[in-house]
Amino acid sequence: MIDSGGWNIAEWNVSGWDIAEWNAAGWNITDWIYRYYIHPIIYDTSYNPVDTITWGLLLGLAVLGLVRLFRRYNLAMDERLVLSTLPYILAGSSLRVVEDARLIEPPWSYLLITPIIFFLVFLVTAGSLIITRRLLGEQFHHCYAAIGFVWTLLNLILLSGMGLENGWVIGAVFLLGSALAGGLLLCRRALPALSFLDDGFNRTIIYAHMLDASSTYLGVDWFGYYEKHVVPTFLIDLTGTAAVMFPLKLLVLLPALALIDKTIEDRSLRNLTKLALITLGLAPAVRNTLRLALGV
Repeated sequence: MIDSGGWNIAEWNVSGWDIAEWNAAGWNITDWIYRYYIHPIIYDTSYNPVDTITWGLLLGLAVLGLVRLFRRYNLAMDERLVLSTLPYILAGSSLRVVEDARLIEPPWSYLLITPIIFFLVFLVTAGSLIITRRLLGEQFHHCYAAIGFVWTLLNLILLSGMGLENGWVIGAVFLLGSALAGGLLLCRRALPALSFLDDGFNRTIIYAHMLDASSTYLGVDWFGYYEKHVVPTFLIDLTGTAAVMFPLKLLVLLPALALIDKTIEDRSLRNLTKLALITLGLAPAVRNTLRLALGV
């Protein structure tokens, strides 16, 4: 979700180039790469089908790479490690808002735009994990989590100078997301088919995505922001409201979680997949909420 007004990135000149020079006569690979990958990053525009598929594939490869990393260092992706990793999700989200608030100028700000920021946060997280594991052995979790908390705190200190413009949004997102997730858990008691929601990971995923849907609903319907992703944009335009995000999330997540639990036998791969799903919900939820609260 991004704001519909304000900063005009067209004013920027990239490395001294005139953007018009990229429009070579006819189709060529350079123009294609610029149009579908470079342009959306520089101009922070909505996603397109090409980059959406590409980043999704890269996410899958990153999960597989992490599985190999965990096996190499004899790490178990359990609840404790997931909780220790959550601060890095908060750090990445708040760092993205630093760019949204224009506190960092181009070209350095491009490092904080999706998807580049994902790779940046991934490298810092993996590096912190490897270093703390090597130095502290099995007792690395507290130090590993502390690094993420300090990073998040530094980002929030940087943002605090802007002041809260709509502080009530934080409570509204929390209450709406909690009510919806809680209501679904109550339905679990009457619907045996939802037994997979007894798993703590699965409940966390649902909660994270209900927070994301709540922040998107408030941003689009109340503040005039607009959605960046391809499918949600289509459905919001079709229905005229971002409230469609709530059923959309559930229609995708509920069968996906049931399928993951039934088909992925490797525990590390299964839990890493779920951590990726938590990230896909919690990261935009935190970013959207901070943006709305700060008015950026």
